[in-house]
Amino acid sequence: MIQSIKKSIVMLLLVTAFTSCNQGPTLQTYYVDNELKPGFSTFDVPASFIVVEDVELTDEQEEAYESVDKLNVLTFMKEDTDAEAYKVELEKINTILKDPKYEDLMRGGNSVDGKFVVKFLGDIENIDELIIFGHAKDKGFMIARVLGDDMNANKLVSLTSILEKADFDENQLKDLTDFFK
Repeated sequence: MIQSIKKSIVMLLLVTAFTSCNQGPTLQTYYVDNELKPGFSTFDVPASFIVVEDVELTDEQEEAYESVDKLNVLTFMKEDTDAEAYKVELEKINTILKDPKYEDLMRGGNSVDGKFVVKFLGDIENIDELIIFGHAKDKGFMIARVLGDDMNANKLVSLTSILEKADFDENQLKDLTDFFK
C-alpha cells in the first residue's frame, strides 16, 4: 500500500512537471536569444532613472510610480538588415503576442506610419508586465516591457503627465528616441 502511494505521488509530480513547462516561445526568451544579434539593440531602464523628486505627485501617480520596477527595451532596426530578415523577426514577435496570456489593452497607428499594440500579463488591476510593441515598415520594430508589481493600467496612464515634468538624461535614451525619428 505504501509502495502504491509512493508511485502515485511520483506520477503526480512527473505529470505536473511536464504539463507546467511552457513549450512555446516567450518575450523573455526572445529578448535573450536576440539581444546580441546584429540589427538588435537592447537596454534596461530602472524606474529610478526618472527623477520625480521635484514633481508633485498625486497619491495615484505615486502608487503607479512605485509599482514600476524597470523597463526592458529591444529594438530591431530595419536598416541594419535585409527586408526578409525583418519579416521573419516581425512574424516571430506577432506569433508570441498572439498567445492568449497576453491580453490586449490598446491598439493604434496605421499602415503608412506604423502600428502599435499595448498588451499585458496579469489582470487590469494587478498587471505584472505591460508590453508595448510598435513597428514601422521603414524603421523596424520596438518591444518595451514595463515590469513591476501589481501595476494598475489606469494609474499607469496617470504617469504620462509627470513624464513631461520629470528630469532624466535624454542621452541614455538615444537609441529609443532615434527609433521614433
